[in-house]
Amino acid sequence: MSKNKAKKTDWIPATLSEYDGVRFLHLDSIWVQGAMRIRKPQQLELEYVQRMMAWMLWRDSETLREGRAVQLGLGAAAITRFCHKVLRMPHTTAVEINPTVIAACRAWFHLPEDEARLTVLNQDAATWVADAAHWQTAAVLNVDLYDHDAASPVLDDELFYANCRQVLAEGGLMTVNLFGRDASFARSAARIASVFGSDQVWSLAPTKEGNTVVVAARGVQVPDREELERRAANIESRYELPARKWLRLVRPLPLSIINQLRAEPQT
Repeated sequence: MSKNKAKKTDWIPATLSEYDGVRFLHLDSIWVQGAMRIRKPQQLELEYVQRMMAWMLWRDSETLREGRAVQLGLGAAAITRFCHKVLRMPHTTAVEINPTVIAACRAWFHLPEDEARLTVLNQDAATWVADAAHWQTAAVLNVDLYDHDAASPVLDDELFYANCRQVLAEGGLMTVNLFGRDASFARSAARIASVFGSDQVWSLAPTKEGNTVVVAARGVQVPDREELERRAANIESRYELPARKWLRLVRPLPLSIINQLRAEPQT
């Protein structure tokens, strides 16, 4: 994905591979942009994608499926399919700048055509979140924006995260996939925390592949441990996601990042 507009011929074409019953999406490289188990298309196959659903722990079980879910970066449409088909959110919106990714998801990854509860937009995510018409409209925002090099997030500055926060309704939650070195994670996490506040940002331990999922909230009160454990049990029983494991892996923002924020001059 790219921040800039480009001609149709400039887009890296989406390709696929298959191995052991799993179909993978690529952007002309070895890096996996998404995956789907062919016989279980609604199942979240990749571990980091499962962890992108950790926002479910911060929402009451009774209101878990309420509101609008938005994905920035379609990947193999795993989260979009899950929110639309499994959670059955009232509305799911996905924003993807590369038209070949959208076409691939429709052809190979069971992405339905648009309908009353589903909208897939071929747009720039930065432009979409900056549009005030979308502010305070989402209960959940999933951000996974990497290009074919998978070196760092395509959109990763404070203005972008500030607009992401604006997109969230009060009590809304954002998850972000951060992939790469510790220093890269620290920079990105510090930017998110500077916008959301360090007490509204958490992270899960990295996967073995190096993906670290950050959860950021807009005005969320964290429940006690007993309630979190009840929510995790509900998520596991209803949606077959490893929520108890998420609970063991989640942690407050590292103290080093908090100290870094405190040391920065206030403007």
